[in-house]
Amino acid sequence: MKLVIMTKSTFFVEEDKILDALFDEGMDNLHLFKPGSSPMYAERLLSLLPEDCYRRITVHEHYYLKNEYGLAGIHIDDPTEPLPEGYRGHFSRTATDIAQLPQLKKKAQYVFLKNVFDCIEFPNEKSSFTIDELQQAADDGLIDKKVYALGGMGLDNIRLARELGFGGVVVCGDLWNRFDIHSNVDYKAIIQHFQKLRKAAG
Repeated sequence: MKLVIMTKSTFFVEEDKILDALFDEGMDNLHLFKPGSSPMYAERLLSLLPEDCYRRITVHEHYYLKNEYGLAGIHIDDPTEPLPEGYRGHFSRTATDIAQLPQLKKKAQYVFLKNVFDCIEFPNEKSSFTIDELQQAADDGLIDKKVYALGGMGLDNIRLARELGFGGVVVCGDLWNRFDIHSNVDYKAIIQHFQKLRKAAG
């Protein structure tokens, strides 16, 4: 099962050091997700990371960064947004409804199914599906190895995501809430939690 780590939605001082350490620990799929932010900050963060990490980073928004830094690909958050004109390369997408999966899976490398569980970082984003609906989607072949569970994913429910047939999980809040950006300087808890997540995802 694939493990995707999504960045915290805001930038913070120690972020590059933590990401570098996570890459050293074996993180192989990072989604750079900073909604509504200036591309200047994303460029600065990328410039602080070792170049050999770039091929493991997928960017949301500011798609030009993909070619500028040789990133793995781009991710399109809006299910109705077309692929950028002339774009060649890897891309992934987000589905907000199970019914969107067949169409979005056709060309994308993988698809995030959003709000599988209640979001940790954005508490107002609640689960959009019941377990029965997810199980039915799995039975119908809509959830498969190309569909990754997004929303409230963490150590507690990786096994459930696997049982439902998801090919991967996208972890954000469950990892980043181990570090207080206002007071912590030691990020061992994040590294240790990532190791547990990686083991659980197998």
